[in-house]
Amino acid sequence: MAPKGDPHRFNDRFASFGPITIRRFFGGEGICSGDIMFGMIFSERIYFKTNDETRKAFLAEGSEPFSFEKGGETIVTGWFALPDRLCDEPEELARWAKQACKVAAQSETVLRKQRKHTREMTARQPARRRRGR
Repeated sequence: MAPKGDPHRFNDRFASFGPITIRRFFGGEGICSGDIMFGMIFSERIYFKTNDETRKAFLAEGSEPFSFEKGGETIVTGWFALPDRLCDEPEELARWAKQACKVAAQSETVLRKQRKHTREMTARQPARRRRGR
């Protein structure tokens, strides 16, 4: 594997999924497909975005959620650690990644960004002129 911080170090692992980009994300990195961040990396551990349905597979594998401390309180997120076995199963990893990407694409954060982008694009379009009668 490429050294930590190399934005291409996971390309081989995600080859069956398709192209990904790695972007800085708070104290870690985000794994993105296009503009959708469906995974994140903290301390070289990969976490995928989940919902009530997809989380079941992570729990069945004994995966833990990403959590952090804030104001003396532990915050538990809907991002779950990728099971270690998937690192050696590229087709299965791709299936899990596609599910995480779908979940992320349906998240309120992404939908809000899409609505904002649509409003901005509409505001930039010139007004249509009416033809004389």
